[in-house]
Amino acid sequence: MKRGDAVNASVTGMAKVDERKIGFEDLITLHIIRNDLVSIPNQIDRNVTRTAFSQLINEYKDYAVGIVDPDGDLISQSRGSLLIFAANALGTAVRDGIALHGADNIAEGDVLISNHAETLGQHLNNVVMYTPIRAERGHGEIVAYFCILMHWIDVGGILVGSSTSTSTTEIFQEGIQFRSVKLMHRGERSEDMFRMIRYNTRFPDELIGDVEAQIAGCLLGRDMVRQIVGKYGVDRFHSAITTMRDHARHLSKVAIEAAPKGEFSAYAFLDNDGVNLDKTVPIGVTVRLDGKRITVDYVNVADQLSGPMNAGRNGGAVAAARIALKCLISPDEPLNEGDFDLLDVEIPEGKFLSARRNAPLGLSGHMIPTTVDTILRALAEPFPDRAAAAHHGTYGAYAFHGKSAATGKPFFHLDTSVGGWGASSSMDGYGPSRSNVHGDTSDVPIEVQEAYYPFRFASYRLRCDSGGVGEFRGGLGVEKVYLVTGPCRITLKIDRTKCAPWGVAGGGEGKVSEVDIVRRDGTHIRSFKGTYDVDDGDRIVIRTGGGGGYGHAWKRDLDRVKTDVRLGYVSRDSALTHYGVFFNDALEMDVDRTTVRRREMAQSPAVAREQSAV
Repeated sequence: MKRGDAVNASVTGMAKVDERKIGFEDLITLHIIRNDLVSIPNQIDRNVTRTAFSQLINEYKDYAVGIVDPDGDLISQSRGSLLIFAANALGTAVRDGIALHGADNIAEGDVLISNHAETLGQHLNNVVMYTPIRAERGHGEIVAYFCILMHWIDVGGILVGSSTSTSTTEIFQEGIQFRSVKLMHRGERSEDMFRMIRYNTRFPDELIGDVEAQIAGCLLGRDMVRQIVGKYGVDRFHSAITTMRDHARHLSKVAIEAAPKGEFSAYAFLDNDGVNLDKTVPIGVTVRLDGKRITVDYVNVADQLSGPMNAGRNGGAVAAARIALKCLISPDEPLNEGDFDLLDVEIPEGKFLSARRNAPLGLSGHMIPTTVDTILRALAEPFPDRAAAAHHGTYGAYAFHGKSAATGKPFFHLDTSVGGWGASSSMDGYGPSRSNVHGDTSDVPIEVQEAYYPFRFASYRLRCDSGGVGEFRGGLGVEKVYLVTGPCRITLKIDRTKCAPWGVAGGGEGKVSEVDIVRRDGTHIRSFKGTYDVDDGDRIVIRTGGGGGYGHAWKRDLDRVKTDVRLGYVSRDSALTHYGVFFNDALEMDVDRTTVRRREMAQSPAVAREQSAV
């Protein structure tokens, strides 16, 4: 069954379920409620962007906005939310809060925060804030919770930014923890909590500004949802949520039933854990399909690591499996808990994707893009029409930090790489973009960065030949060159430099990332993890990876090759070597020589062996 057929079937199935349960006359009303519930997080998302103080929130948009039901199951989430948060972070925090306090003790006007590592399984900067939504102001049943997760700019720890160190060995080195504590109680602010936050960060003014934006978003979102309940009633509100969940579950059901049954395995690896730099980190997964459910079994992943490249079960194994499933089954549909009703995740405690209590989690998100890639690689066989090659597969994070020469105040600027995504059977790879757990987060504008931090951009361009070759080419990485203009430090947290983004169906690998620190005196350092002092005149050269290609390169449309060469995406040498296309110095194509060369490539022994195997 094609993807479009699955979507059409799911819509028909949803309508039949609704008619049987509530009657056709209410179907339009339920769709209005559904659209409102999807719209509200998007509106609050925009408010957060406009009101937050730090660039991590108002430019980079490192946050998530959503609504969960009284059991902590996801109802809806903003389209701008990072995928790694969209998977399960909001509901996980709320469920822990209910278990600790009891729903009856979470009062109207309470605002709680949690970044508890053992619960969320992510680095401590990711702080979930939530507030209850009661059917009527001040009383009535809790019908939902409104939640906003923000990456707080700094929560203490041994290095500026808290989650930036590549060498922490326990969670206590990475900052302060809040486990579902009340920032506000019955509408009254806890000044003790605000004071605790202020004195456990290096950037109190920026962080408190972000916290205020987070509170305002939660309270406004709460009131907007309550208006819907008041307008349509509690029963219709709950019916709409049930309809949304049934619809999402049906999409998964149709796709799983149509896929072949069996076990499908794949393998990839990370460079290291940040401490043992010469030891790679294996990621081996097996996906089982039985016609009714899909199980992601982390059968061959590394044990818990000494360094901070760990995640807890919820923030690691579960999050990666959910992201992969959503990307595969219904990427264009609004997200809710029903997307994951047919998913099972198996992993023992004590793996680096299910780390035990007090494990260091500073780089908790950095392994998830490659893990998602590996799961999708396993699913390429049962879902060949949806398979794509690997993407650049890394956060590629790096941070500039130090003290401002003008003000003497500390500064911190975190960035992550944009790179190429994998090609599919119908299109070239997307990009450059961030990883598959980010989504469409933007770059901080160059002019803003140069205004605030001691560097300027010498150049920023696409990286020629970085995308894997193929009938459909992998997306391109970039080359970004910083010219440092004053003393500061840079912390590098870049991975996936050994496990190249693989191609599919004969497509080539994408290039991996490279980072060079070029001193003013000409000395040169190549590094991917660690903290370095830099000074005026030094250059930081960051080259990001490309996506894998799909299909044999000699099958690529000639006009596409010509366009690639003229735009500088593909070099003349690569066009000849991999695509079999001859260009002269004027970039005019020699059709006769190209035809002969491509015929030879199609008759090569490697292609013959492949066709024989098929």
